[in-house]
Amino acid sequence: MATNSRAVDGEFPDDPEELLPADSVLSLEEYLDMHAAVGHRTRYEILYRLVHGGEMSPKELEEATRIDDSTLHYHLNELLAVNLVEKRQRTERGQDGLYTYYRSTVFGEVTLSEGVDELIRGERSFGELYDSSVGD
Repeated sequence: MATNSRAVDGEFPDDPEELLPADSVLSLEEYLDMHAAVGHRTRYEILYRLVHGGEMSPKELEEATRIDDSTLHYHLNELLAVNLVEKRQRTERGQDGLYTYYRSTVFGEVTLSEGVDELIRGERSFGELYDSSVGD
């Protein structure tokens, strides 16, 4: 793990992993894997729905995303593998058996809200910065 959690005198280290705190919970590769996972449209939509809509069953996710069961489970497994979502099982009152639900983890919430969602929210102000016709 890294030993330097901040830029020194405005300089950034040669190895980006040195930006991680010495006691970092995750490695740089694990953080990059999270961002790569949410970079897929279907996984982004699943995570978006879990972050903004709360815990959902596979059936609820299937109906909301309009993707088939096997595709949904493939993408859920990808999100589980990088700790962006977690799977929970519980019994329902008056019903037999366990029911599966998925919810976002803290990593999922931060990756979404401070990542892609933040870029989307900031597009209006970014547009002004990048519009070459402004100020002409």
